Amino acid sequence: MLSNALRVPIPHRSIFSVCLSFITLLLTSTVGYSDETCNSPYMSNLIKGQEDYVYIWTLGVEGVGDGSDKMVTVDVNPDSEKFGKVIDVVSLEGRGEAHHTGFTEDRRHIWAGQLDTNLVYIWDVATDPAKPKIVKSFDSSIGTGLVGPHTLYAIPGRMIILYLSNTKDHGGQTGFAVYTNEGELVSVHKMPTADEMPNADGYAYDMGINPKQNVMLTTSFTGWNNYMMDMGKMLNDPEAMKQFGNSMVLWDAKTLQPIKAFNIPGAPLELRWSLVEEDNWAVTANALTSAMWVIKQDDAGEWQSHHVATIGNPEELPLPTDISITADGNGLWVNTFGDGRTTFWDMTDPLNPKPGYSKKIGSQVNMVSQSWDGSRVYFTTSLLGNWDKKGKDDEQWLKMYNWDGNALTEVFTIDFYEEKLGRAHHMKFGTDSIKPAFSTPLSANDS
Repeated sequence: MLSNALRVPIPHRSIFSVCLSFITLLLTSTVGYSDETCNSPYMSNLIKGQEDYVYIWTLGVEGVGDGSDKMVTVDVNPDSEKFGKVIDVVSLEGRGEAHHTGFTEDRRHIWAGQLDTNLVYIWDVATDPAKPKIVKSFDSSIGTGLVGPHTLYAIPGRMIILYLSNTKDHGGQTGFAVYTNEGELVSVHKMPTADEMPNADGYAYDMGINPKQNVMLTTSFTGWNNYMMDMGKMLNDPEAMKQFGNSMVLWDAKTLQPIKAFNIPGAPLELRWSLVEEDNWAVTANALTSAMWVIKQDDAGEWQSHHVATIGNPEELPLPTDISITADGNGLWVNTFGDGRTTFWDMTDPLNPKPGYSKKIGSQVNMVSQSWDGSRVYFTTSLLGNWDKKGKDDEQWLKMYNWDGNALTEVFTIDFYEEKLGRAHHMKFGTDSIKPAFSTPLSANDS
């Protein structure tokens, strides 16, 4: 692992140059953006056209290659001679449960966290987008009392890390921390509990901000004691199964103070706001109850929760995991890990969504990322190191499909076990067009 001695400064620039309004954001844009629809709304409007790369944050597996966590870069530009091939691999020389990543608002850097070691790595993806480079690493539990850095989310001049657990008992009581873009801790915020707010339970998982309404939503999951346990053992442990979150919290996005908590039983995971300017609703899927919920503002301006659909029979453990909303808010990809399927839901009426096209992607499927125009959809397989399936069902790959609105057509598959890379997890898109987006090259003295 990298030590403090290997940390180097990250270039700084004024937050005012990147603090775009919600209206001028991607929300009012036409097709052609290569950024995923799940990114922070504060990301600068820099990137247009075909994505050139997909960065895959990858879990190391003992006995597979060097066994270490990695950042894997795949060329996905169809005009490239290396299309569909791995073009760069950076190994971390150890395993720490690589999980999620997030861009800084200027898109120059990716923050990537490890759920077990609590290390956060900051990668320069602007100097040479084909070859991400670590410029800093830090132990994100220091000064926070929190462990399991999960969601890494950009706000103007800052990054928020939402954690899954804590240093005290490794349970589900947790919170989030605000950092400068250079990786310096600014503040720590604990999730509210039932003693402080009805329906709150202290758990956390994902987050998303609606800047126009100045609100942030957080979802909930479970603590280190569970997510680092073998899944089969956990499912057969009645006490462990009680240690899951059943809440979502609404926050003031500027003050970062909680406003209201909703009772959302069964571990609501990924959260996506509709990106349409006049829409004021967000959607999530619950891992344990296979329910889909929408948080929507009513005619009186109050935020209300709605159980809008059932994704599958929870007795059969479809285990809804990642979701990806279309740029126009009219569609939602929902992955179910247990049966390896993805389903496209019609969200034209968010309070009455309808399942439509469905396809089995493999024995298991977890993450999904679609291009802004919706015509390209990428899938990866790994959920958690100890939760992935065993034996022949432990498939680990990246798959790319074209989507014409009616069916997915496979373009390529990269078998991460065959390539000796490990377990493919979170994805981010990269592009060469970011280099000319800045008037001067990156340097340690950039301001």
